[in-house]
Amino acid sequence: MRNATTIFFLIIVLTGCMKDDPLNLSFESYAPKDIGDGHILSCPANEKIDSLLLFDIYNDANADDNLWSIRSLLVFRHGKLVAENYFKDQDDITSRHLIWSCTKQVLGALTGIAIEDGVITSIDDPISDYFTSELSGHDDKANISIQELITMKSGIGYSNDGAKGQTDKLLRQIPDNMVDYILSLPMETQPGSSFHYKDGDPHLLSAIIQKTTGKPTDVWADEVLFSRIGFRNYNWVRYKDGITHGGYGIETTPRELAKIALCVADSGRWNGDQIISPDWIIEMTTPKATETNYEYVMGYYWWIDTANSIYFMNGHGGQYAFVVPSKELVVVMTAIPNTQGDYQIEADQALEVVYRIMNISY
Repeated sequence: MRNATTIFFLIIVLTGCMKDDPLNLSFESYAPKDIGDGHILSCPANEKIDSLLLFDIYNDANADDNLWSIRSLLVFRHGKLVAENYFKDQDDITSRHLIWSCTKQVLGALTGIAIEDGVITSIDDPISDYFTSELSGHDDKANISIQELITMKSGIGYSNDGAKGQTDKLLRQIPDNMVDYILSLPMETQPGSSFHYKDGDPHLLSAIIQKTTGKPTDVWADEVLFSRIGFRNYNWVRYKDGITHGGYGIETTPRELAKIALCVADSGRWNGDQIISPDWIIEMTTPKATETNYEYVMGYYWWIDTANSIYFMNGHGGQYAFVVPSKELVVVMTAIPNTQGDYQIEADQALEVVYRIMNISY
């Protein structure tokens, strides 16, 4: 009995200590720092955001148990950084973390450049125009179009579900050639007939860009986009067969992630230079897949909150960059990247913060 009492006492003590250990740093200020990374700094009042109410939003986010995994929150108005905070570690201002499927939205922007530069002739092209030997024995995939890849409507039976799908198999036996593996899977539906969120489609698109340009997608991306917007502090992983991961694989900082969103928010411009076609930006952020089984619809890899005219980047765990055109507002939120299930920050939770910032921007 004494042992049981002792154990109970220790549990109470340890639980008390755990509760006293804060998940976040104490919040003191959202004033952005000048670190020479190309961002223009301002303050909320100068960009017509209520500074006191913005402080409350940051303070609430810091104390919200539902946002316990949050790592950063950055606010841009009129293209200027007006507020930022790093909730877990101040070094996150320059430390890279995985942004997971936000990589897909980067690939969406790159596809527009690929079409503009003639790397891809047309979004309506079948993948057989680019894959020849790759399609040997996979004739059922020949008529899948670039557009069907970029709207997640290829029909290929690839699954991201580690419990039921291919990911579980890959953990046990990783194929040497991921493109061949994806193309070897059975067709689940007719191309273009239904939306199915998966990493296979963007990986095929990355492989097409890589084959056509003759260089890894990440290298080409640096030439045509990253270097032109000052996107420098990043790494983009390649698969073991040398193909740059299309569905995920970028690790970067919140400030760098913001540069992609800011370029898109400014109709594809950066410091006055047209980087991405403005027509592509419109197409990319216009609903294309409306029956997604999610709360939000998809354009060309970009998610869209149609009710509030917001389009956004979305990565596993709670990695987000929201573009609010009506308010000339960009909000970046990142979180612990490897959380699962209910421990992730879902889009609706992150958007509640965005809506509050919208409401104090005049």
